[in-house]
Amino acid sequence: MSTKEQYWKYSLIVIILFMGIIIFRQISPFLGGLLGALTIYILVRGQMRYLVEKRKLKRGLSALLITAETIFVFLIPLGLTVWMIVNKLQDINLDPQTYIAPIQQVAEFIKEKTGYDVLGKDTLTFIVSMLPRIGQIIMESISSLAINLFVMIFVLYFMLIGGQKMEAYVNDILPFNESNTQEVTNEINMIVRSNAIGIPLLAIIQGGVAMIGYFLFGAPNILMLGFLTCFATIIPMVGTALVWLPVAAYLAISGDWFNAIGIAAYGAIVVSQSDNLIRFILQKKMADTHPLITIFGVVIGLPIFGFMGVIFGPLLLSLFFLFVNMFKKEYLDLRNNLPSR
Repeated sequence: MSTKEQYWKYSLIVIILFMGIIIFRQISPFLGGLLGALTIYILVRGQMRYLVEKRKLKRGLSALLITAETIFVFLIPLGLTVWMIVNKLQDINLDPQTYIAPIQQVAEFIKEKTGYDVLGKDTLTFIVSMLPRIGQIIMESISSLAINLFVMIFVLYFMLIGGQKMEAYVNDILPFNESNTQEVTNEINMIVRSNAIGIPLLAIIQGGVAMIGYFLFGAPNILMLGFLTCFATIIPMVGTALVWLPVAAYLAISGDWFNAIGIAAYGAIVVSQSDNLIRFILQKKMADTHPLITIFGVVIGLPIFGFMGVIFGPLLLSLFFLFVNMFKKEYLDLRNNLPSR
């Protein structure tokens, strides 16, 4: 390659990287929608192929049908959930004292036992002033979610239209040979499918199991607590204890020791152990991913990808180890097998 050709090549690489960074910075607010579209595309690409190749439907009609399916199966339930959250936020803004009272009871209990006042006048004023702000932050997050859902549906439709060409183009530009390319795409499909199906399924099952305990032991606002438990399952290490442990503490401070002990025991024995059992079953059925990859993947992924980090965090970590192993097999093992001189 001549000097001039090298100049063209490396200049083009610099231009591509420079423009790519600018584009990425501008579309980063919509990253959740783009990753959501990719996730759903991986889940429904088999349906798209069936409708086009087996049923002989046009690609546009097939893409429209699958997009409508996504709206009914995914967006409508999510919309109902958001509506429930908005109603709860309105209650907070209308009557913040309802949420301050339990905090005051906890502070009084600690003061009686230790003599230390953890909730002074300034602290209480700060908490009251922060409640509307918390509601405002959540409302802003809901607005961002709505925009990203629109982006997801819009992008998903066009990904379905040009799916085969898109996949072929990506395979061509990946810097791997054919076998490694196949291994990478299989890993992506396996991790995305297992997490996209397994994590919501785990959350729903654990939320349902926890709601049984909340009902049996007289917890307040069972539906809301069950919903919060569903979301708590994605948080590494602590998980559902973020919900049932404060509920047990609240009942204990209220003087209902029987139900407090009941919820604490139910949460520690039934809810937490069902998490381990369900994760084990799902991993064996869908993807034999090491639990540490899932845990640390979520920790890494949430700050980078937002909520979609529960899927793409473990994927990022899995691909890292896959690339390291690929490098080892392609170069280090080959070098070690060279005949000695």
